[in-house]
Amino acid sequence: MKAFRIIISGIVQGVGFRPFIYRIAVRNNLKGYVRNLGGSEVEIKIIGKDDDLIGKFFSELFSNLPPSAKIEKMIVEESGIEDLSEFKILSSGNKIHEISEIPPDLSICDDCLKEVLDKNNKRRYYYAFNSCAFCGPKFSILYKVPYDRENTSMRDFPLCKDCTNEYYDPNNIRRFDAQGISCSICGPKLFLETIYGEKIDGDPISLTAKLIEEGNIVAIKGIGGFHIAVDPFNDDVIIKLRERKKRPQQPFALMGISTEVIKKYAEVSETEEYLLNSPERPIVLLKKKDNSSISKLISPGLDRNGFFLYYTGLHYLLLNQLKDKISIMTSGNKHGIPMCTDEECVRRELNGIVDYVLYHNRKIVNRVDDSVLRVSNGRIMMLRRGRGYAPTWIRLNREINYPVIAVGAELQNAGAIGFKDKVIPTQYIGDTDKIETLNNLEKYIKYFLNVYSLTPKIVIADKNPSYQSVKLATKLSQEYSAELIQVQHHFAHALSVASENGIEEGVAITIDGIGYGDDGNAWGGEVIKFDGIKYSREFHLEYVPYPGGDINALKPERMLAIFLSRILTFDEISKFVKLDSRELRVIEHQLKEKTLMTSSTGRFLDAISAFLGVCNKRTYEGEPAIKLEAFSKGKLLDFEFDLRNDEIITEKAFEWLIQNKDKDGRDLAYTIQYKLGKALVKTALKLNPEKILVSGGASVNEIILKGIMENSEGVEVITPNKVPAGDGGIALGQVFYSSFIES
Repeated sequence: MKAFRIIISGIVQGVGFRPFIYRIAVRNNLKGYVRNLGGSEVEIKIIGKDDDLIGKFFSELFSNLPPSAKIEKMIVEESGIEDLSEFKILSSGNKIHEISEIPPDLSICDDCLKEVLDKNNKRRYYYAFNSCAFCGPKFSILYKVPYDRENTSMRDFPLCKDCTNEYYDPNNIRRFDAQGISCSICGPKLFLETIYGEKIDGDPISLTAKLIEEGNIVAIKGIGGFHIAVDPFNDDVIIKLRERKKRPQQPFALMGISTEVIKKYAEVSETEEYLLNSPERPIVLLKKKDNSSISKLISPGLDRNGFFLYYTGLHYLLLNQLKDKISIMTSGNKHGIPMCTDEECVRRELNGIVDYVLYHNRKIVNRVDDSVLRVSNGRIMMLRRGRGYAPTWIRLNREINYPVIAVGAELQNAGAIGFKDKVIPTQYIGDTDKIETLNNLEKYIKYFLNVYSLTPKIVIADKNPSYQSVKLATKLSQEYSAELIQVQHHFAHALSVASENGIEEGVAITIDGIGYGDDGNAWGGEVIKFDGIKYSREFHLEYVPYPGGDINALKPERMLAIFLSRILTFDEISKFVKLDSRELRVIEHQLKEKTLMTSSTGRFLDAISAFLGVCNKRTYEGEPAIKLEAFSKGKLLDFEFDLRNDEIITEKAFEWLIQNKDKDGRDLAYTIQYKLGKALVKTALKLNPEKILVSGGASVNEIILKGIMENSEGVEVITPNKVPAGDGGIALGQVFYSSFIES
């Protein structure tokens, strides 16, 4: 007789892992038990006398895992033999043996969807909340670990007799001991109301589809928050939504019922189709098809639309009743503040934006925005890490000596906690210059600290003294009596992509809008050499004055005037910019004074965008540069950037543009971006790197990335894929920094 105690960590709670262990133990005639523990890990005890059957148990454990489960670590030790008569699933324990992962929310699986569409299934036909052990909401409904029904918002829905029978039936592979199951008898219910709370009788789903097709704006409660749905073919309602939401240009996402439907309106590569159909169901930015019937007002001035597939039974049933099986599904929030997660927020914040509200009575515990990905020059690039990916952790190749908090940057932000060799980034939080979003960042950092019973010894923030996240970091350091450390923005970008790949020294190209530099200036086009926490800024884009600070980011014409001032008089500049003479004179006066300087890639691209007439006003983050990339459907012309000392000379680009202003603007735009990528990688190659890391918000630009990758002379170019290249990935780099701090 032999006995083993096994502790398994990974994604092993909330994904059908305990029932799976039960089945393979019973099948191999083993006694013992399995139970969840308080760190999201699982404890198993097996007792048996046949070595072959014990061996078969371990073989099946690795070869037949449930589809959403993941084993990261397994501790096996011989144990004392207990007098157990059978194998059981025990009640969960609170003791923590080995920290494990919280499962992310996953799309409804094919089997559950079949039940929803099966008219002979009396309890689950047309049931919007169908799920099983292998799919459905996980993180968004979780109050605390271990992952048991009483620790989720499904505790408000006691199982009916039939669901109880399924729950206790070992032969029911999808629902035995599955914590989130329900049916139309015992599960959540749907309600349709006007924004003023007036109930609308009838089938909520079919009525909502009718309201959308009639040109109404409807808030719809999903897994991690509310969407706003409108007809994507109706220009008038899209204009109305833009006016109400104060979102004049920012693109809206589109949800379709199938990839076949999406392919009517977008070009879909094999990689992009895989991403669309993955259980994570992210929004994927896809190239528009010519002459698409979808409204051009969905993404003005862009060559891509964001598409994603249904990920709940509710979404599928709703889309199935729309004539074209597709709808705008954009975030349910006022511009700049977090997405609503309950009906009270909708009635308070979205009054005046939406006309109707389709909601359910299952609480959303944790806000989780949709994830956003794109493919750039063959690389999968994450733009926003939310539903489907958060809050899975990222393993480091190094141990962190103390538990750490990282608060990230400021815009498009996410935080993180770190301990041992693990980093747990929060889900996408948003722009923390808004108090509501900053409060969300604090809320979710503390949520993960509580879940994993951690007390931080270090808090890491950006070096920018004006960031609200830095003020939060100061507060948290005082609250936990922790050391506050600040890490330079672009070095954190470099460390972020380094941490994903186990790299501790190297060369990085970090290109973005603005980050506070070590010299007090605004960096943004950097080539950095690093070794652990030591780094040097080796090359950068040419410094230009930055008078007025962030107003330049809102008005690309100002940046154009500033760049042109290097080569033209202000009388000459007035022929190329649309600023009034008064503002031009103010800029001229400011440039005579000592002012902040910048090496920003983003501001350089803004100025190019303004020169070519692509975008002269920014209404959302990155708009001029994003529209410039979309505009650049041209060919490569003869132009090269010069290097002077440690600066890539950008003024030459404007001399060349003026000389060639009569040529096709698309050729000019393509050339400048491609050659910028080439110039950056050529400077990086001067440092003799084994690999070149590329990060920062501008690194997702396909043309710049192509210029880097095609001119790297065989040196491998590494881009991030587990977190965003932009500021949503900064916190990962900050935590990685802490791993180099000696105990």
